[in-house]
Amino acid sequence: MPITLDQLETIVRQAGKVAMHYFNDLDHLAVNKKSARDLVTDADVAVENFLKDALASQAPEYGFWGEESGQTADQRCRWIVDPIDGTHSFSKGQYFWGISVALEIEGQLEMGAVYAPALDDYYSAQRGQGAWKNRRPIHVSSETSLGSSMISTGFACLRSYLVENNLARFCRIAAVTTGQRRFGSAALDLCLVADGQVDAFWEQELNLYDVAAGALIALEAGGTVTDFKGNPGIFPKQILATNGGIFEEILPLM
Repeated sequence: MPITLDQLETIVRQAGKVAMHYFNDLDHLAVNKKSARDLVTDADVAVENFLKDALASQAPEYGFWGEESGQTADQRCRWIVDPIDGTHSFSKGQYFWGISVALEIEGQLEMGAVYAPALDDYYSAQRGQGAWKNRRPIHVSSETSLGSSMISTGFACLRSYLVENNLARFCRIAAVTTGQRRFGSAALDLCLVADGQVDAFWEQELNLYDVAAGALIALEAGGTVTDFKGNPGIFPKQILATNGGIFEEILPLM
């Protein structure tokens, strides 16, 4: 492995400084629309460009897949990057947005990092080695009752072309849980499952760069990651992450 978790943290935290430069001057932030509800800002582009160059300098043999710049030719071993997951939150001055970086080698996620610079919370994981928040080990919650659970979701699926848009699913699950949250960043939502702050998270119609790092962190913290039918794996179009203890209860409601 040509890069360590410590080296990755140095790079991602530096990317956080780039993001915060823009976040601290939102009055001059250029915001454009990729589609009706999909934003891109100068910050997204600047952070991705920084990461692309810094990671290539550290590991030039790896490909790169970024939300804004797309994929390079060699994708067998690659970095999977969302420069700012939660761009809308970022543009409004909210704190729940994060930089997501995952390393995939031959189809296997090996390393992941999600950094929330405005909160200064840094989550990381390495396959088979566990998960950490600010360098302290983390683990999913021990909750076993769906009725006592805190759950989170997102609504990237609210698009005119989708009939199944998560609203009915949310209503079913919200009716039988204690608390519901919508933070606005799938990458951070997955880390909150890993950290035991929420007991389950689900969303649909995402992309791999939204969830790759966070899913590895949730798994390494002892969680489950499946599709809405319970098949284990990382499925961005249908992702359900739980603490394991409420998995059997929440799955039929998906």
